[in-house]
Parts: sequence; C-alpha cells; structure tokens
Amino acid sequence: MTLHRPGGLSASGGAPVSGASPSPASAQETRNAGAAGPGVLDTQPGRGAGGAASGAVRKGWFTALLRRVHFFAGILVGPFILVAAVSGGLYALTPTIEKMVYSHELTATSTLVGMPLADQIEAAEAYVGSGASPVAVRPAPGATTRVMFTDETLPESTTRAIFVDPATAEIRGDLPVYGTSGALPVRHWISDLHRSLHLGAPGRWYSELAASWLGIVALAGLGLWIGRFVRSRRGRRDLLRPNRSHRGYRRLSGWHSAVGIWVVLGAIFLSATGITWSTFAGANVTDLRAAIGGGTPALDTSLHGAADAGGDHAEHLGAMPTAPTAANPATFDAVLATAKGVNVNSGDVEIRPPSAPGTAWVVQEIHRSFPTEVDAVAIDGTTMQVVDRVDFTDFPLLAKLSRWGIDLHMGTMFGLANQIALFVLAVGIAALVVLGYAMWWKRRPTRGFGAAPARGALRGAPWWGVGAVLIGAVLIGLVLPLVGYPLAAFVVLDVLLGWRARRAGLRSSDG
Repeated sequence: MTLHRPGGLSASGGAPVSGASPSPASAQETRNAGAAGPGVLDTQPGRGAGGAASGAVRKGWFTALLRRVHFFAGILVGPFILVAAVSGGLYALTPTIEKMVYSHELTATSTLVGMPLADQIEAAEAYVGSGASPVAVRPAPGATTRVMFTDETLPESTTRAIFVDPATAEIRGDLPVYGTSGALPVRHWISDLHRSLHLGAPGRWYSELAASWLGIVALAGLGLWIGRFVRSRRGRRDLLRPNRSHRGYRRLSGWHSAVGIWVVLGAIFLSATGITWSTFAGANVTDLRAAIGGGTPALDTSLHGAADAGGDHAEHLGAMPTAPTAANPATFDAVLATAKGVNVNSGDVEIRPPSAPGTAWVVQEIHRSFPTEVDAVAIDGTTMQVVDRVDFTDFPLLAKLSRWGIDLHMGTMFGLANQIALFVLAVGIAALVVLGYAMWWKRRPTRGFGAAPARGALRGAPWWGVGAVLIGAVLIGLVLPLVGYPLAAFVVLDVLLGWRARRAGLRSSDG
C-alpha cells in the first residue's frame, strides 16, 4: 500500500529503504538499473542501495521486499483485479436485481396455502407438452413454484423452469435457469462475466489469477502499512483516514493507505473464498480438505451404495440430471412429506426424482441465508424409506466454514446487508487499483512512467531470510499455480533485465 517517494524517502518522510546511505558502487548500480526500461525496473539515483555488498545484512530488507512485491504485483495484475472487483461488485447485488427484474415470474398472487405439488406439476407438464417430466421442483413459501425440465435447445447445465402460482396453478413465467443454483438470465450473465469474461474455460484463468494475487497484494500492503504505523511518531491518524491538506503524491498515497487498511481483511477474505472454486488452486484446496477430513459429506443416492457427487460448489460446477425417469406427480408430495419428518424443515427446498434406475429421490434444503439450512435426505420412492441423510450440524468445521464463506462471497448469507457490504468492498478494491496507478504515474520523471522500488532486497537479507522467502514462494506456487508460474517468469525476466542493465552501464563506463 506504500511506495517510496523520489530521493529514497518513504511516503512518511522516513529513512531510505536500506536503512543506510548508498555506497558509491550501489548508487552506480541503481543508476544503471534505469536502463532496464522506464517504469518497470528503473530506479532513480539516490533512492537506496540497489545491491548491498555481498554478505552484508541490511536492516529493512523485508520491508524493501514487500514494497517490490506489492508494486510489481499491483502494476502487472492490477487490471485483472480491477475487472474482478467491478464485475464482482455488480454480481453482489444480483439477488436483489433478480427479484426486481423477474418479479412477475417469482411472485405468487396469494400467500395462502397452495395446491398440492401434483396439481402444479401437472399444470407445468401440460404447458410444456410432449410428455415432459420434471427434473426438479422447487416450492418456496410466498413465491411461485419452479418446475424444471431438461431442454436440448439450451446450453449444458441449463434447465427450463416453468413458474407456477401455487394458489391457482397459473403459469407465471418460462425462463432458463443455470446450474443447480437456479440463477436466472440476468444473474447468470453477470456471474459468467465475473467468473470467465464470457470466454468459457480459458476465461476462468483471469478470475483465478485475480483471486490468487489479490491476497498476495493485500498481505504485502498490510505489512507495509504496519511498518509505517510502527515507525511513525506523528501522523498515525493519517494512516487511518486521508489528510485533506496533503497535495499531489502525498494525497494519493494517503488515500491509498487509508482505504487499503479498511478493506484489507475483506480483500483477503474474497481472495481465499474465490480461490476455493477456481480451476487449479480450487482442486488443490479440495484435495487438502479431503486429506485432513474437512470435506463436505456426500449424500448416498444409490439404492445399492454409491454416493451422490455434490458439495459446496455444486451451484457453480454441478449440472441438473439430464436423463430423469418419468415420475408420478403425486410422488413429489409424498417424498416431501417424508423428508419433513426426517430433517427438512426449511421452506426453501429442491425435490429431485431419480436420475436413473436404482437411485433414490433427493430432497435438499437450499436456504443460503443465516441460519444455514442445507440438510438433505435420500428416499426410496417405492417404499418411502429413508436411504441416507446429511445434516449440516454434522458437517466438519472446515466444511461449515467453506459453506459460510461461499455464501458470504456470493451475497446470500445475510441478504441485502451482505450484498451492500460486498458492493462497498468491491468499490474500495477498485479504488485502490486506480489510486495505485495514479501514484505510479505521479512519480514519473519528466517523461516515461514512475520509478519502481530498487532491486537487491534479498541480497541484503540473512541466510535464514532468503531460505524462508524461497520456501514460502515454492509452497505458495504449488498451492496457487497462477501465482507460482507468473512469479517464476517475473524472476527470470527481472534477472535478465538486470543483467542487461549492468552490461549497458559497464559499456557506458568503459566508453
């Protein structure tokens, strides 16, 4: 969150990064580093030692390293974080937007006790025609009942939902719904924008890159902020709220620091929860949870002992059954009544008939607001005997935390309050990216881009510091591949450009 001002002083007016005056040799190397290219690896003369003498331990080496990581990660990954923040802020409001846009389809004409599900399903089947049988039914108190059918004309993981008024069996709407989350078109469009920029599987790399690096940038910025707060004798209040008397770079830096400290924990939370359903890192997190006994319990839907694949991220990755067996509409009422006698007490439920012979009916609570109700029960549709049940109270702690984290991230946990908080947080993160680029531009020389923090932080670190940084980088890279690969590429590029800059400086000296 803090970048150095020209002349080697911190934004608060402290000492140079290195903690000591640069030697003639290191000052020459700092000047030579400018040949690496404006705004990328160049430094200004006198900004601090670009490379300490071999074996010399420099005070403040870790702060210098954090500053360089924060700077380059922000500059290079900032556009991805900005897009993710803007689209994520919009997505946070989609539950409310959805209710407004589709109020006719979602709202029942009466709050009185409705007709049996069988009557509503028969009305939906008659509307669809062609002997269609529902793949799932979602009754909801005070709202229309969704009767969902497969449709070959729709994309994969998409069903056709018929909205039935439970009081009159009137058809209130006909819309596609996406995945097991039941997202309607507007919400799905915004979700796909946030998740993959509408580019399909390759587009998901962008969101994973943003989620992975957001946490790195936030933690590095937090470390820099704490360092400034500890060193500062005056002006600590300026680190919590911007000083309006400041102008130019100091004004931008003040806003960046103050906004950053208020949103940093939220940014880390969004990074951690976003990673859990990413393509590469998400698989690593799932494997780790399973290895330590923190996986989400799976409901056994087979009448012969196989488990139904499900989990926390079913609303993102799962698909509705594509080959349902024809079911008697009256069975939906019987199965729901049985489930209510077992563990289903939420009004928001989904009832799924067997997807294939030899499998059970499933009644799943889908209430995502607090208190969380996601109990599920599998029932033999012939005997109405319970085959298996999964209760949220029996989830391992990690599974519960994952469920709550996802629902908070999606804005469904505490309703409108959660959505507004996420929107404000997204605006704050987007503002930090914009302020960071403005600071970079403000620190530029007469032309070109702003100077970067000097190289050489690790050359001034003790042996154990170098080892800890290398081990940490490798471990993070293994868990978060889209941090590891870009970081390795950057190190190689940085070394090559530094070597080129030193050669150019030597040729200039010889000449």
